[in-house]
Amino acid sequence: MSTLQRRGSSVRHVETLLSAARIFGAITAESIAQVGEGVTLPQLRVLVLASQPGHLNATGVAEALDVHLSSASRICDRLVQAGLLARRDLPRDRRHVELTLTPAGERLLETLNEHRRDVFSRILRRMDAAERDALSQALSGFVTAAKEYEARPAAAP
Repeated sequence: MSTLQRRGSSVRHVETLLSAARIFGAITAESIAQVGEGVTLPQLRVLVLASQPGHLNATGVAEALDVHLSSASRICDRLVQAGLLARRDLPRDRRHVELTLTPAGERLLETLNEHRRDVFSRILRRMDAAERDALSQALSGFVTAAKEYEARPAAAP
């Protein structure tokens, strides 16, 4: 295979991934609209962060979203006011607070994820078994190759 053919193949692969990313984004946007809570994408990212193991504070939110601490605090304030996020003082250091999901926040994430599961299931049913297997294997390889992004705190919804 010539260098030009490899470049063309590489460009085609990247374009395919970009198309898939747009579809995943559209499905996520549709899911957010389905929950009907008026949650923005940055707010959803905070809820996803709060759902992960470990403790989360406004500084962690600011770092994960790559925004100023005051912007992160405002996002968290809105989520607390909406009853989706709770703040509590850390017992070992009352100057610091921990952000956790409320039951309503957990339900919102579950509803959103259930909608995405339903949409992905419908799409996968349109593919034959061999295509589904190939897709699963390819995406597993992609996830493995992208491990450095999995560990980043800026988890997408």
